[in-house]
Amino acid sequence: MSMGESFAKNKKGIVLMILSSICVCIGQLFWKLSVTDGISFMIVGFAFYAFGALIMLVAYKYGSLSVLQPMLSLNYIFTIFLAAFVLGEVITPMKLAGILVITASVVLIGGGDR
Repeated sequence: MSMGESFAKNKKGIVLMILSSICVCIGQLFWKLSVTDGISFMIVGFAFYAFGALIMLVAYKYGSLSVLQPMLSLNYIFTIFLAAFVLGEVITPMKLAGILVITASVVLIGGGDR
């Protein structure tokens, strides 16, 4: 199976897994914000996290586990960008290198179903 065929076969699962990762990261960001901004942020964080988990469960129906599970490593990338844009954290050259390695790995795994 070629890379394009693998993406086509797992496309819906991959899209859902990316959406799941985004929701989970937003949930974790709200947990972080709840430390200073109160319990309502914590509750919103749990809601996003739970929604992300539900989406992940649905995603497994539409793709291979060996392709979809590694997509969760996108959480690290989304977290770095959320931290930079919302919390003002700095994206260092080392973090940027990590982002590139994770992205390349996810693309290679996502394209290699067989």
